[in-house]
Amino acid sequence: MATNTARDTFIVGLRNAHAMEIQARELMERQSERLDEYPEIKQKVSMHLQETNEQLRRLEQCLEACGESTSSVKDTTQSVAANLQAMMHAMAGDEILKNTFANNAFENFEIAAYKSLLALCRAAGMDQARAPLQQSLQEEERMADWIDGNVEKVTMEYLQHQQRHAA
Repeated sequence: MATNTARDTFIVGLRNAHAMEIQARELMERQSERLDEYPEIKQKVSMHLQETNEQLRRLEQCLEACGESTSSVKDTTQSVAANLQAMMHAMAGDEILKNTFANNAFENFEIAAYKSLLALCRAAGMDQARAPLQQSLQEEERMADWIDGNVEKVTMEYLQHQQRHAA
C-alpha cells in the first residue's frame, strides 16, 4: 500500500515535470525559430520538440491516473521563464553556444527529474507509470548524449559563421 507521503511526492514531481517540459517546449520553439544557419541542429530540436509534446501527454496521463491534474501556475511560470531565457540568449552574439550549454544542462536536469519519478513509482503505488516515464527518460538521455557529443561541432560551426560574417 502506498503511503500518502510517497503519493503526494510523486504527484508534486509529476506536476513539476510537466512544468519542466512546458519550459523545454517553449525554449525549443523559440530556439528553432532562430536556427536557420544551423539546419542539423534545427532538425534535431524539431524532433525533440515532438518528443517533448509526447512527454507532456504521458505526464498528463500519469496525473489523470492519480486523479490529479497539472499545475497551471507552475506551467505558466516555467513558460514565462523559458521565453525570458530565450530572449536573453537571442541578444547575445554567441546565441548558439549559450543555447547549446543551456540545453546540455537542461537535458540533464530532465534526466534527473525522470529518474526521481521512476524511483517513486512503487512507493506511490503507481507502477503503471513506470513504462511511460522510462520512455521519456530514454528520450532525454538520447538528446543529452547528442548535445554532449556535438558541443565541439557546434562551436566550430559557430566559429565558421563568425569568420564568414567578418570577411
